[in-house]
Amino acid sequence: MADLLLGGFVMLGAALVMVLLFRRFGIGAVLGYLIAGILIGPQGLELISNAETILEFSEIGIILLLFIVGLELAPARLMRLRQAIFGLGLSQVVLCGIALFLLIMATTNFTLAAAIALGLPLALSSTAQVLPMLQSSGRLNTPTGEKAFSILLFQDLSLIPLLTIVAALSRAPQEAGAQSGWLTAIYGILAIGGLILAGKYLLQPLLKLIGRIAERELFIVAGLVAVFGGAALMEFIGLSPALGAFLAGVMLANSPYRHELEADIDPFRSLLLGFFFLAVGMMLDLNVIWENTAFVFGAAIALVAVKITIIFCLGKLFGMPTLPALAMGMLLSQGGEFGFVLFAEAEKAMLIEPEASSLFGAVITISMAMTPFLMLLAERFNDGSGSSNADLEDPEAAGRASVIIVGQGRFGQTVSQMLLGAKVPLTLIDIKPDQIDTHQRFGVKVFYGDGTRVDLLRRAGADEAEAIVFCMDDPDFGPEKVKAITQSFPSTKLLVRVYDRRQLIELKGLGVVGMKRELFESAIHLARQTLYAIDVDDSLIGEIDEEFRQRDCDRLEEQIKSNGDMFAGVEHRFGIDPPEQK
Repeated sequence: MADLLLGGFVMLGAALVMVLLFRRFGIGAVLGYLIAGILIGPQGLELISNAETILEFSEIGIILLLFIVGLELAPARLMRLRQAIFGLGLSQVVLCGIALFLLIMATTNFTLAAAIALGLPLALSSTAQVLPMLQSSGRLNTPTGEKAFSILLFQDLSLIPLLTIVAALSRAPQEAGAQSGWLTAIYGILAIGGLILAGKYLLQPLLKLIGRIAERELFIVAGLVAVFGGAALMEFIGLSPALGAFLAGVMLANSPYRHELEADIDPFRSLLLGFFFLAVGMMLDLNVIWENTAFVFGAAIALVAVKITIIFCLGKLFGMPTLPALAMGMLLSQGGEFGFVLFAEAEKAMLIEPEASSLFGAVITISMAMTPFLMLLAERFNDGSGSSNADLEDPEAAGRASVIIVGQGRFGQTVSQMLLGAKVPLTLIDIKPDQIDTHQRFGVKVFYGDGTRVDLLRRAGADEAEAIVFCMDDPDFGPEKVKAITQSFPSTKLLVRVYDRRQLIELKGLGVVGMKRELFESAIHLARQTLYAIDVDDSLIGEIDEEFRQRDCDRLEEQIKSNGDMFAGVEHRFGIDPPEQK
């Protein structure tokens, strides 16, 4: 027990110091974890020796990461991304794999089978490194972020055929009862179908039952049962457990409780991913790097250069602008954690020697260490947003306020000015760095983040706030998100800027105390000014204003009763003749 406590103290302490140091210089947490692992590992100060055990345990962080990503991808959205997943993702894995295989064949003395076993795994990127970067920067739902995620998801799927290729090339004696790769693929398809059916007919009814009991802890337990059940099933049939966790997240993506699950699980995901990169650093063989310095660093640079070039060209081929395509290439240029798995399998298959596995494992680790520096460049190319000098501070640093305002565009600025005029304490949140930068130049503090997320609102003090006002221009801010927020903060009043009457109808009856269509009042005001300008009588203008508002209200009520039929109540519009009575 004492050794366990001491080991935990050493790892957490080293991680804390190095991550703080690297964050201070704007490099990022991943490199800090890697360096901390090298320092305390067997090749450094020898404070920790069981790196393999820590790596296996910390891979749960990758499983939780894919679960959280799945929570944000409802099946409908996943279907929308299918072209990027199976078009862009497939092209990236195949072309990068072939290019890296040919590069190894041309520059080394490895056999054909060894070059395949080493080159194809290098085509995979690090899900554990890239996805948290996209999430923390709020770019996962941008066009570049979605395409990068689609590639990463296909890379996880490609683990099945890559393991099959390694098994087919194997020189090792066939184990009794060993399962063929094609049979594994068939089992995988059946398992995916089974998970989808289990989510629909078992998990969703279970969550509704738990909802009646109103025990929050049971939601977390049910979510973790889904995560570890899906991961264990995939592991059992020889596939990536992260894929099973991802499917579990997708199954819960339409659940009103997904935001709470995400908020509760995310801290564990972050900590375990930190342990994962610590373990990768501890397992890095410094003797291999020392004896083959030129090769390791040259190969890492070549790996990054080849993947940036190919992914950039594919991005352009799939219609991406130049700078975002280049940014995506930089994001995905490193080797991935599944490379270690495939190298180990190739070693078991007697395709490569242990020295080669260590050598190319070091190449992957060095490429991971290069990623934070490339990310600093990639931020300049993010979806054409340009660079920003904004201080992107989390809302957790805000003092407690009476009202939280989400969105500080033209609409949100007007709302906040009115409230400030009444001396109301405010917390302002926006997801656009350029918008935050502009406010900073005027001396206004705006905090960074997606203000529709329950976990971020909780950090901003929504539990104690009297009201939350959503002022962003977001027609997709729908019932699912509103329900999660009202359930999480039942004593806080919600007010929403809605895009049009459709969105207003969707949110009606969900506990929102105030909604205003963004152009409604300004359009009425401009119409009044037009009538004044053409000398219409003042009293008539007032009557028209009043009658229009009443007609619009009557029409809206009929549309609500008809479940959003936009043609309901059309006879209330000016200029529309009443339908003839038959």
